[in-house]
Amino acid sequence: MAPATVRVMRPTGALSAVLLPRHGFYADGPIQRGGNAPSFSWPEGITRRRRLHAYRLETGLHLRLAAKGFYRGLVKAEGVFGVGRLYATVIRANGTIEHLGLLSTRVITDAGVAFLVDDWDNNGQDITTMNFHGCGTDDTPGEAVGDTALQLESTTVLNPDNTRATGTRSQPAANQYRSVGTLTFDGVAAVVEHGLFSASATGTGTLWDRSVFSVINVGSGDSIQFTMTVTISSGG
Repeated sequence: MAPATVRVMRPTGALSAVLLPRHGFYADGPIQRGGNAPSFSWPEGITRRRRLHAYRLETGLHLRLAAKGFYRGLVKAEGVFGVGRLYATVIRANGTIEHLGLLSTRVITDAGVAFLVDDWDNNGQDITTMNFHGCGTDDTPGEAVGDTALQLESTTVLNPDNTRATGTRSQPAANQYRSVGTLTFDGVAAVVEHGLFSASATGTGTLWDRSVFSVINVGSGDSIQFTMTVTISSGG
């Protein structure tokens, strides 16, 4: 009697997994020290080019704030309210991690500030809802305080569709608020803009901050972890 034939099924392919830090890859920086310029603690593997890019952005931010502070103090008797810093890390579908560092230091919007004032005035809003990360694929025009939405927000290329990432919130310093959100894609996109919003559904909510940056090309299964740190200034 012939022996029975046994067929063995072996799975093919590869499975990759990445453990993402709860408070983001940039949880240690920037750190304000006694009113001096922020010092950076970079995630392992970030390139020298990305570090230099971040320092250029920081230098430009300092010069811009100096000019704005002088103008607002002299002409309007107002101060500089706050600064948003946006960082990003790309997690590829195969598990590769690409740290992009500091992407933008612009720009808190008029709508965002009005949202905060309305909450303070009569609880007409809830500032704690400013915790949803959206992205888009059109960087024209650049950031402006009058922005109320992204120029071309990503919708069906996101996974799940039409849903912004809910941020993980933290307070790295007494005057800082941080939100870390990870957007996952199920299609190809050339991401060039980011916004922090008060609602999870794309196309809704109030825009706190819009950032424009060099293109981040993503494909199906890729993710971008955005870290937004807002630093509020005290003093007069």
